[in-house]
Amino acid sequence: MSKTPITNLCEEKTFDSFYRKHINDAFRFAFYKSGSEAQSHDLAQEAFAKIWENCSKIDFAKAKTYLITTVNNLFLNVVKHEKVVLNYKNEYTGEESFAQDPHYELRQKEFKQKLEAAIASLTQAQREVFLLNRIDGKKYREIATMLNVSQKAVEKRMSGALKALREKIPNI
Repeated sequence: MSKTPITNLCEEKTFDSFYRKHINDAFRFAFYKSGSEAQSHDLAQEAFAKIWENCSKIDFAKAKTYLITTVNNLFLNVVKHEKVVLNYKNEYTGEESFAQDPHYELRQKEFKQKLEAAIASLTQAQREVFLLNRIDGKKYREIATMLNVSQKAVEKRMSGALKALREKIPNI
């Protein structure tokens, strides 16, 4: 009875082989999702970085599934971020404002950049909870179930996210 050897993704040689074998699949999947070549490269590279960071937790037999799931989740985070920006823009801007104040558009762009940077600077856990609650309208209880954490953990992440956003953007 021969056992198949357990492959360790944390070994550089193994990871390099896994990367070379699956980078095109990750890129194509990301391109299918985003339609942007540049964004697809970024998503694929970021997914491999996450796999490397978590290599000890990933079963090698399920690594490709983990890779594709990670690309998908990263893409969804980008979409959620874009929704935040779009919702803010739609909620707080008006055509009359542009016509009345020629500097309004410039201030709006500056604020948008600050907001995007502030949201991007949140930890992944904070950003995820913030976007699920504020964009998708999920309740803390629902988020806790989705993320497999306690409701208190969700509340703490949201509190941290709001505090960080207030520090980065005063009077938000």
